[in-house]
Parts: sequence; C-alpha cells; structure tokens
Amino acid sequence: MMELSNKRILLGITGGIAAYKSAELVRELQRQGADVQVIMTESACRFVTPVTMQALSGNPVFTDMWDNRLPNGMPHIELSRDRDVIVVAPATAGFIAKLVHGAASDLLSTLCLARECPLMVAPAMNRQMWENPSTQRNVAQMHKDGIVVFGPDSGDQACGETGMGRMLEPVDLARSIAAWFQPKLLAGTRVLITAGPTFEPIDPVRGITNRSSGKMGYAVARAALEAGAQVTLISGPVSLEAPSSAQLLRVETARQMLDAVNAQVGSCDIFVGVAAVADYHVGNSKQQKIKKDGGAPKLELVPNPDIIEAVVRRPNPPFCVGFAAESEKLEQNAEAKRQRKKLPLLAANLVQGAIGADDNELVLLDDHGVHRLARASKLELARALIRHIAKLYRPRKARVTA
Repeated sequence: MMELSNKRILLGITGGIAAYKSAELVRELQRQGADVQVIMTESACRFVTPVTMQALSGNPVFTDMWDNRLPNGMPHIELSRDRDVIVVAPATAGFIAKLVHGAASDLLSTLCLARECPLMVAPAMNRQMWENPSTQRNVAQMHKDGIVVFGPDSGDQACGETGMGRMLEPVDLARSIAAWFQPKLLAGTRVLITAGPTFEPIDPVRGITNRSSGKMGYAVARAALEAGAQVTLISGPVSLEAPSSAQLLRVETARQMLDAVNAQVGSCDIFVGVAAVADYHVGNSKQQKIKKDGGAPKLELVPNPDIIEAVVRRPNPPFCVGFAAESEKLEQNAEAKRQRKKLPLLAANLVQGAIGADDNELVLLDDHGVHRLARASKLELARALIRHIAKLYRPRKARVTA
C-alpha cells in the first residue's frame, strides 16, 4: 500500500547509534511511495556513510553547508524548498537542543531553521539523557513550537540499559509519518471502539466464542487516530498490537466488555461497535475442568447483553456505528439490523473469506442509502469508514450544539 505516494521527504540523520535504523527507514519510506532526500551531520557520518544512504535513497546526500553542487551555493535554503516535510531521525539530545534554541551551526540545523515545510523529529538517546530535565524542557518547547515528535520508545539500549529513549522502529516511524498526512476529519472528538471476539468460559480451559481476528476493529482505531481523534479501544482476546496512541482496555467476556463500555461511553462523541460479541454465555459454567469421563456436559446458554443496543438507548447517546457480519442476503439482513437497533450507520460484510484476512469488502448503510466499498486492505476500508462517519457526524454535531 503506497501510503506516501508522491510525498517528498527530507530525512535528516544526526550522530547517534540509532542512525543505522535510518537506512531501513529510507527503504520503508520508499516502499510506501516517498521520494527521500538525505541530509547528514558530520557526526552521523561516523555511524553510517553517505555512500550507503545515497545508494539506498537514489539521491545525492548532502553533509556540508558549503556544498557547491547547487548552482546558487545555498543548500540550507534550496534543499527543503520542494519537500513536503523534514524528518530528523534519529534526533539526538544535542540536535534537539539546537532546534529549540535556533542554533544554526551546520547544514541540517540551518536547513531546519530556514524551512517552510513542517518538521518532525524522532528522538533517540540514552535513558538518562531522555529523562534529564533539560531534555524534557526542550521536548515540551518543541511541542509548543509546532514540531511533531514521534516517540521515543522503551526497550533495550546500546549502553546496556533498558528504558525510554529508543528511536521508534522504522516501520512504526514510517507509519506515523503516513498517518500525519491523513486529513484530521475527527480532530477534537473522542471515539470509543470495541474490537475482537469475546470469550465465554465453560470451565477454566474451555469456552464459546465468535470467530474474529480483531483486525478490522484495530484498523478502525488506527484510522480514527489518523483522523485526529482521541481513541479508546476496548478489545477482546486477540494477538494484535494496538496503536500506541490509543487507550487500550482488554476484556474477555461480553459482560466485561459492556462494563468497560459503560465506564467510557459517557465521555465519548462517537461509538463504533466492531467487536464480534458472543451471543450467549454459559449459565452453568464450572470452576474446575469438566472431565470427559462424566459424559457430554449439558450447557445452559444465557443471552448476553446487546452492547450496541445498550449504548443507543442511553439518554444522550453518542453517534453510534454498528457492524454486521452476514453469511447471506447481506444488504437485506444488515438494513433490518440497522433499523431494529436504530443506528445512523452500519457497516456490513459477508463472513466468507473475511475473518482473519488482511483485506475485505464493506457495505455502508445509512439513512441516505447503500454505499459499497470495493475490496481493499482493512486499513483502507477503515479510513473510508472514518471519512463517512465524519461526513454524517459533523451535521449532527452542528444540530446538537445549535
């Protein structure tokens, strides 16, 4: 998926051990369609060579303020003029201090000072350096100055310690850059999303569930974050990594999911129920493992609460979006569900070939009719869904606040 197609990125590399990750970052940005121009500080050249970065990027690498390859002899002015964004990765503590105080002492720092495009940094440093009050003050000032800060992450460091300060992994950083370019259609809104299956125990080792990988719900969470929303993700048991900027609440059963939704929904503007909630729980579940020599157990199935219905029936409900997985008569069954639950929007798909897959097809049903989304990755579908939600939510919000 070419999320950065036709984007022109200037990548600044400073002198930290994480500079080796910048080589993979160039590759990842190119895989997503970006054109990458690399600028390196003198100390960065001690960790990776300009030859390496030129071979990877396919563009000449600049390191010197006095480089005469440009006709006007002003690389600190010209190199950023045709760029959509400047990304400094890694950004050392020393370089961050330069940015904050406007110290233009080399090509990269001068270029950042003279820029006309947005600036992003990915901090990378030792744990103690990151935690130092001066660094924290500088990072806070970068936020105030409108510089976008990605990371850092926590983990093992080159010094042998563990803690905050690692540069984000190249894939995650490229994903964050791509997300920044998405339209902020839900800026200032709070979105609550349920995802994954629920699991209802029969005994300590057995249970009943609905099939769900959680991929669609997690994609919707990522797309909502990209659109500028504050996201809370309530997830059943899945093997997925949640978007780092989302508040993640893990649950197991449908009743636990309902309790979590009830605790959060009062402060949300939009609720998207993607989770494949089990329709029943076992009323006579056992605390100890049921032995097979006792014969087949007789299970008493008790209906689970309908979470979406519970949200819709609240005195002042948020804008509610439901999901429906059908095996036949997709539009007919989905519209009947939407009408029954009084939902302004419902997304539906056929279960055949969808569960666990990375792509899918969706049909969106609202008061204006049926809107079909062609097969695409679940993230692309989630972005299209978020655009549709924003289109319906904005007029509703205007009516409520008028």
